[in-house]
Amino acid sequence: MRRADRLMTLIRLLRDGDLHRAADLARATGVSLRTIYRDMDTLAASGVPIEGERGTGYRVTAAITLPPLNLSMAELEALHVGLAAMRQAQDPDLAAAATSLATKLDGVLPEGDAPRTLAVYPFADAARGFQHLPKIRSAIRARQKLKLTTDRDRTVRPLQLDYWGRLWTCIVWCDTTRKFDDLRIDQITACRVLPSLFVDEEGKRLSDYRLMRAREDETFVAPDHQP
Repeated sequence: MRRADRLMTLIRLLRDGDLHRAADLARATGVSLRTIYRDMDTLAASGVPIEGERGTGYRVTAAITLPPLNLSMAELEALHVGLAAMRQAQDPDLAAAATSLATKLDGVLPEGDAPRTLAVYPFADAARGFQHLPKIRSAIRARQKLKLTTDRDRTVRPLQLDYWGRLWTCIVWCDTTRKFDDLRIDQITACRVLPSLFVDEEGKRLSDYRLMRAREDETFVAPDHQP
């Protein structure tokens, strides 16, 4: 398994908010404990809001506090998207100002809890998918199918967008592969909203995806393992 794929797998396992022991994560991904520790450090440095440490376990947190403001995850997402877009601006003064503001925000966000706005590794091209977010959000609300190009052309039912401290993913039911997928937005090269709508069908709903993930989580939980 490539490292980027393994990191995405770890994010999927941690997304339920429960505490996961490093030994269980290592077994689920087929790597050593030392590799899991390095991966957790990498994800945290890349902006994924991970809480925990060696010997206790890890979980992904959602609440973000920026004194004296309490920010929701959606509000912090908006900050990240705006700053990332401005850092790509042709105006050098505007790009420099966005970088400066991002640095100041990183300086006051609580250590260990908040996504870092300047994190770039291991998903260095995360900003590339920002252009598709409005279409995807609109399609989720309107329950419209999308035609996406990633490693292939596929028709999907978008179910939910998730944000992981600069990395965006979208849970979809893929009509092309006939299965659920958790797509990285930065890997989408083309996105087109289709006129066809979709309705809830058993086995293709967000609740079905969550049930599937819960069952997969149960397969690697081993109570006798140490973190």
